[in-house]
Amino acid sequence: MATPALKAIRQQFPDAEIVTIQRPYVADALDGLDLVDRTISLQNGQKLISRLGLLQQLRRERFDLSILFPNSFRSAWLSFLAGIPRRVGINRDGRRWLLTDALPAGDKQTPHPAIDEYLRIATFLVEEDQANARVSLPLSRTMELAVTDADRQRWKSFLDKQSTDFKSRPLVCLNPGGAFGGAKHWPVAHFGELAERIANELGRSVLVVCGPAEKNEALQIVEQANHPLVTSLAAEPLHLGLTKAAIQQAELLVTTDSGPRHFAAPFQVPVVTLFGPTHILWSETFYDRSLHLQLDLDCGPCQQRVCPLGHHRCMKDLRSDQVFRAVLSLLDQQQNKKAA
Repeated sequence: MATPALKAIRQQFPDAEIVTIQRPYVADALDGLDLVDRTISLQNGQKLISRLGLLQQLRRERFDLSILFPNSFRSAWLSFLAGIPRRVGINRDGRRWLLTDALPAGDKQTPHPAIDEYLRIATFLVEEDQANARVSLPLSRTMELAVTDADRQRWKSFLDKQSTDFKSRPLVCLNPGGAFGGAKHWPVAHFGELAERIANELGRSVLVVCGPAEKNEALQIVEQANHPLVTSLAAEPLHLGLTKAAIQQAELLVTTDSGPRHFAAPFQVPVVTLFGPTHILWSETFYDRSLHLQLDLDCGPCQQRVCPLGHHRCMKDLRSDQVFRAVLSLLDQQQNKKAA
């Protein structure tokens, strides 16, 4: 969701070296794009000596400008300690005094799409120097991703192990799980029922993509579906590039509200997104080939990582037949577009 803002920043500062500070498990998402020049890894749970080493590295870099997409206190604190003279971000999480350029924050109770928040920061940087503006306003929301040659080889290696029948059919990807917490998970039994129907009734191949935390879930979905056209990436060396390559080749993606959901739009793949505890608008990307499914419950969306009432109805009561109808709807739309 940050790629539209990154593209605008690249265009506005064509001669600058642009460096991202990212957690290693998401750094591969930008591989193949020219939006950044290099990445500095921000490890989770670093020991004090490692944190000091990172801080010393950042100070040696002598950066001119820090653009803070996360709204966290930590990101602003790190930029401040690194001695970066300009620190631009949104005034949230009590960090106003750490920012040199603090953009006003909206009401916390009102959802603000992340893609628009990132674009707001990029727009500020363009507008403050209108005389040298290289980007047209308003900025585009179009997201970007790329698949590298190494990613294509990973995908080929996976396909080489599959049956001729699997490879000859259109592909539907399923993406379970979510780092946010258990409340975002759609039940394995529902995913299994959906996978079996897509394979059996629609004659599609079905691939369950996964990260390390979703391996067991992916295997259980395949077991539940019990169909030769349903398999997963769980046995492969997992890599974001492989997931990107798989979704790029898909006819459709069905996903929870998790990171790989956003791989669909850049590759123009239709996507059905299953929302439970999270408000749709926080991660809205305004993609025209998407359908959002969310039950209208009195208790939600609660934005909690674990269901505070213990019933998890927002996901359990979202049945596989409802999702199957959404799949049919998007596939019909695609067929009608091709026919037109």
